[in-house]
Amino acid sequence: MTKESLKDKTVIVSGGSRGIGRAVAMELAREGANISFNFRSSESEAKELEKEIQVLGVKVKGSQVDIKDYDAVKSWVTDTVSLFGGLDIVVNNAGITKDGALALMSPDNWKEVISTNLDGTFNLTKAAILIFMKQKSGNVINITSVSGVMGMARQTNYAASKSGIIGFSKSLAKEVAAYNIRVNAVAPGFIETDILKDLKEDYMEQMIRKIPLGRLGESVEVAKVVKFLASNDSKYITGQTIIIDGGLSSA
Repeated sequence: MTKESLKDKTVIVSGGSRGIGRAVAMELAREGANISFNFRSSESEAKELEKEIQVLGVKVKGSQVDIKDYDAVKSWVTDTVSLFGGLDIVVNNAGITKDGALALMSPDNWKEVISTNLDGTFNLTKAAILIFMKQKSGNVINITSVSGVMGMARQTNYAASKSGIIGFSKSLAKEVAAYNIRVNAVAPGFIETDILKDLKEDYMEQMIRKIPLGRLGESVEVAKVVKFLASNDSKYITGQTIIIDGGLSSA
């Protein structure tokens, strides 16, 4: 991959202020991409990320946008195109968990996860896809999860949303390939982010023992896979799900 392989490309990253989204924004900015990202509530973290990306000499803008609100997302995409002069890549990363046994799961916890993770992916991709079709180029990278590949107990809502994203990616890839638009997914396993903080220590130790590589993943390791899919090095790859889980799903 050449230095600054994404120079002057414009990338939208949902959920970009923290965790994997933050790592993705930084990694693509290092390759020369201009970054537009949204955040839900962490304004201080968003401002800090803007400062770090500005140092890299590219354009950046963080926006407080509810990924569940289609009209707000559409306005965010429109504003991004106006500010940066175009749009080349979309990374659907925004996601939440509200784990629990299905027998005890509230309808609200089901709907919140589905509407954030799956509807959010629809909202951002829908807002961008006509732009991509008109310009006959574009790249959609969806962050799913190993939970959507193999299932995890107490994650029926999360697994449903993430497996839905995999089906969404495969279907859309076939739908828009004629427009020179690629659509792929990345399925991380257990990655060291805030999303793991609520998991009990004994459960985490149990899961790590099941991972053949014997450790949690790092956000930057996921970001490097996204960078590959964002670049021309992967220009013959579409409709695929790349799993990055230390071997968990193959064990």
